[in-house]
Amino acid sequence: MSLELQQVIEQNFIQAFNRESFKKSLSPEDYDKLVAELQDMEFAKGETVFEDGESPQGVYFIKEGTAKLSKSGVYGKDQILRFCKEGDLIGYRSLLCGENFQAKAEAMTPLKVVFLPADFFIHLLEVDAKLSYAMLQKIAYELGESSNTVTFLAQKTVRERLAEILILLEQKLGTDPEGFINISLTREEIANLIGTATESAIRLISEFKQDELILVEGRNIKIINHEKLIKLGHVVI
Repeated sequence: MSLELQQVIEQNFIQAFNRESFKKSLSPEDYDKLVAELQDMEFAKGETVFEDGESPQGVYFIKEGTAKLSKSGVYGKDQILRFCKEGDLIGYRSLLCGENFQAKAEAMTPLKVVFLPADFFIHLLEVDAKLSYAMLQKIAYELGESSNTVTFLAQKTVRERLAEILILLEQKLGTDPEGFINISLTREEIANLIGTATESAIRLISEFKQDELILVEGRNIKIINHEKLIKLGHVVI
């Protein structure tokens, strides 16, 4: 999916999931109840938002910061599923399916969220056509991301996967004023994302640095040759 279309879908959801939009779709009485039910919550870096297997009590709208969704594998090794940023909603899939959470959500940075209880979230979907359509777009987009991940892991080399994941992380999370991707990842987490051993990830990052594709400062990475990385990773922008 193009960056422009991704941004349109994200913006549509943000415009639908806010108090002004809710005020238009709800009765005054229901709106007052909603405002009373909304909870502002904060999580420190590394703190768990919800656990894999936990029963969902509502959904979490990210106001500020970055979170990751991960799942523990057969041998206890965590697999990162995706990253979520400001404007994203997490916890809704399991809630809508009527099942326990199938992943763990953890704050990658200091995180501020708005928690909306399950019954009110379902009520909003029933009465707010704009929100329902924005949710359908969001679900369809994330389904496409999941399909791309299958191809990504099955058909690309590790070198190609690293190139693509760096481009996609920058596209998803943006950069700081100095141009570094807005997330700090350990080498183990990068290896996890591209489906390889930590030692291989360390070697590839070193090679990318030597080839002047990226600049590395500790756990922070800055892309300095987008054109070559895009070509190497066969990334469609």
